[in-house]
Amino acid sequence: MLQTIVLALVQSATEFLPISSSAHLIIVPYLSSWADQGMAFDVAMHIGTLLAVIIYFRKDVAAIVEGGFGVLRRQTGSKVNLFLCLVIATIPALAFGFLLEAVLHADFRSIKLLACTLIFFGIVLYVVDKLRPRTRTMAELTIKDAFYIGVAQAIALIPGTSRSGITMTMARYLGFNREDAARFSMLLSIPTISAAGLWTALKIFQAGDSSFFDMQVFIGMLVSALGGLAAIWFLLAWLKKASFGIFALYRIILGVVLLVVAF
Repeated sequence: MLQTIVLALVQSATEFLPISSSAHLIIVPYLSSWADQGMAFDVAMHIGTLLAVIIYFRKDVAAIVEGGFGVLRRQTGSKVNLFLCLVIATIPALAFGFLLEAVLHADFRSIKLLACTLIFFGIVLYVVDKLRPRTRTMAELTIKDAFYIGVAQAIALIPGTSRSGITMTMARYLGFNREDAARFSMLLSIPTISAAGLWTALKIFQAGDSSFFDMQVFIGMLVSALGGLAAIWFLLAWLKKASFGIFALYRIILGVVLLVVAF
């Protein structure tokens, strides 16, 4: 139970910040000598933070659902555009996740790889955030923008990259302001995490493993959801007055520490 609560807090604190929750869910057991909890548990904690997004952005979620019905009615408008952009941005990650599933469950969960991706994409985040303009808003989001952000999200299948970090970086590169870059990244987590959660739950059910659905995991999901709400509030408040620089610096320092530990 202690391990579950600690990992849930780690997940909720790192999911929406551009510092890679998947990396931290691997690092914590490594440094504490706990057994690796596995991808299934990681997905369960992600479902907790998914609930946090849905609750925090409930008005946006309602608009997205309305946009989906608008597509069926062949309507146009901002809600339809947002729905279509989320669909387009989700496809690359689902496609690559399906094709690379075996590799992602094994070779990609190494500390050395985490260190390298944390450092490299931390530098990329800092440079892009520092040099690119910040004038565009989410109302100006196009299908082409969504595709580019979706391709970036697919890269985040490599642990340590950070799904939120790479999508925010791409959005900043495309000229979106920090708040809207973060907002679209969080909304994009809804279909992405939902698909990953359903796929993992289906496989576990087919394997006859009921441990995924026990009370301990549900408590972890609840802790992750509550912590996720706090993390979303913090990030959006931070980006109103500051940059992504502090997160880039944290990634680089953590990556260097991991390289020292690994070697």
